[in-house]
Amino acid sequence: MSLQEDNGDDPGQGIVLSTPRLTLRPPRLADAPRLARLADNPRIAVETARMPYPYREADAVAWISELHDADAPRVERAFLVLEGGGDGDIVGVASAMPCEGQDFEVGYWVGEPYWGRGIATEAAQTVIDHVFRETGLPRLLGRCRAGNSASRRVLEKCGFQFLSTGMIQSRVLNGPVPAEEFILERPIWQSLKHWGRR
Repeated sequence: MSLQEDNGDDPGQGIVLSTPRLTLRPPRLADAPRLARLADNPRIAVETARMPYPYREADAVAWISELHDADAPRVERAFLVLEGGGDGDIVGVASAMPCEGQDFEVGYWVGEPYWGRGIATEAAQTVIDHVFRETGLPRLLGRCRAGNSASRRVLEKCGFQFLSTGMIQSRVLNGPVPAEEFILERPIWQSLKHWGRR
């Protein structure tokens, strides 16, 4: 199952999600300079699988262009996370991306100036809710570097359950690194949403 939607040639079109303090919207090419400044941090890159370091404006342009490639069969559904309205400060990225088989993996990162404020959890929950409401996916996967307790807490707060340990390929470290794998089944998500309304 694909999360791709036809946004035409304008990468500014698409779904916008919001919470009381955050707006999640598709990235636009005009966002590349601000995104690159925030992402150009080795402390972020080393905890992700795909981010390069240094992270240049050209990297941001390439990523945004790939997201809106109409020929990509199973493109990542990614959102810039902004404080306040759609033109607020970019604070990070949250996404659902294809991985092995028919599964999708939830991903997120937040710029270092915004760490410790619960933004990653709020953004990840928003993407999870969107994916489960808009697709028939039976589950979502999540992974974090072994020892990344902050990312592990985000997954656990979102309802993910520990599945296994394994290895993931790190672009910035140019090799495999230990990781923890988590799973969130649709029935668990439904129960959590029901409990949250009480």
